[in-house]
Amino acid sequence: MNLREAQEGTEYIIREIKTNDEELNAFLFSLGCYSGETIAVIAHRKSGCTVSIKDARYNIDKQLAEAIIV
Repeated sequence: MNLREAQEGTEYIIREIKTNDEELNAFLFSLGCYSGETIAVIAHRKSGCTVSIKDARYNIDKQLAEAIIV
């Protein structure tokens, strides 16, 4: 399941990042978003969702949320 389908307030472990864009992979890695790391969806929004990664909160768009598989 991807982050768009994840329940708010539940912690998940990232299984994979589904993207062929190396720049996007590098950006997510710099946020601490990579396989094996925990992530929680704080809130779903129309344009994406708010997530918590390593005690930091980020707003990510729909495309990014769909690329993160938990």
